[in-house]
Amino acid sequence: MSSQGRFLDKRQTGDYISSMATHTAPCTVVPQEFPELAQLVWNRDPARPIRAAEAFALYERNWRHVDAGHLTRKEADLIHALTDEYGNGVFLS
Repeated sequence: MSSQGRFLDKRQTGDYISSMATHTAPCTVVPQEFPELAQLVWNRDPARPIRAAEAFALYERNWRHVDAGHLTRKEADLIHALTDEYGNGVFLS
C-alpha cells in the first residue's frame, strides 16, 4: 500500500481519526466496521470487538483472501496503523 491518502477526513471518521492521526493502532477493532476484515472473521460474530493485535494477525495470515482493490480508506489506514504498531512497519503478506 502506498502512503497516499493515509489520513482521513475527521468529518467522515469521527473518533477513529484520533488514533490514526498519530499512527497508533486502536486497542480493539470491530470487524464489521471494516469490510475485508469482516470477511476474514466469517466464523465468529463480526460485531464483537477483537484485540488489535489479533486483527493484525488475521490480515497478515489471510492476506491472500483480502481483495485489496475493495479496501476502504478507513480500512487501509487501519492496516497501516496496525502494521506500524504490531509489525514494526513490516507487513508480511
